[in-house]
Amino acid sequence: MDINNIIVLGAGESGVGVAVLARKKGFDVFVSDNNKIKGKYKNVLSQFDIEFEEGDAFIYCQDDPVIMERIKEGRITPRKIPFTLSSKADGEGAYIKDDNIIINIQSNTQQMTLESLALQGKHNIYNSMAAGISGRILDITKQHIKDSLTDFQNIEHRLEHIAVIQGIEFINDSKATNVNAVWYALENMQNDVIWIAGGIDKGNDYSILLDLVKDRVKAIVCLGKDNKHLQEAFSGTVETIIETRSMDVAVQTALYLGSKGDTILLSPACASFDLFENFEDRGNQFKESVNKL
Repeated sequence: MDINNIIVLGAGESGVGVAVLARKKGFDVFVSDNNKIKGKYKNVLSQFDIEFEEGDAFIYCQDDPVIMERIKEGRITPRKIPFTLSSKADGEGAYIKDDNIIINIQSNTQQMTLESLALQGKHNIYNSMAAGISGRILDITKQHIKDSLTDFQNIEHRLEHIAVIQGIEFINDSKATNVNAVWYALENMQNDVIWIAGGIDKGNDYSILLDLVKDRVKAIVCLGKDNKHLQEAFSGTVETIIETRSMDVAVQTALYLGSKGDTILLSPACASFDLFENFEDRGNQFKESVNKL
């Protein structure tokens, strides 16, 4: 489940259009009618150029200051429904109370425990709330929404839990081939991180990661043939940066650097073709290396 975009759904039988604006990092827009992509537009936060009709709903993250700034400017005109990690959303929306998600649509509420969600972590809670609101608006039953959010299976190579060894969790996020994907991965981490990153760097701008890396990353294990750009970007932020050229060595190095309670995260921010066939091969080799420890 990954709705870190605006998604405009065709109205379908309900006659309601739904747009979801989840977070402010790295947006694309997908306009869909009967599941066919009609358009894709960059930098939507500076445009908000979607045409809404009467009765449409705009679902947004109330915790995001950039989104809230645009809303205060009056640029969003349809029915506005927020979701938030705080204890209350104004009017309709979704929020957290006593470790439960509360979804309130037209004074009709639905409640689920955070523990019951199939996908854990901050960004998955946001995603679950946005999906739940969308489902309720489109007249999907509460039971179907609950079943979907509690039984959902995460895709392979995207924040995939692999193992806990010596009290250290290993997470495979090989699908994160760009900086925006890594931003979400690091934001989701609750413990200190040994970050395995690198590959074919196509001029990445790592600046949006600096605050998160400073706060959460204790060491970087570079994995690739040329990690110069990656090292230069974080040499002033992370004290320990080690270069490797094979997955086995990268995983062993990360384990050596880790301590009980840490997380070893493979989230490369780069393409995989210097050392691997594709991101799936990279992720599979990561899992094999972890299983050999």
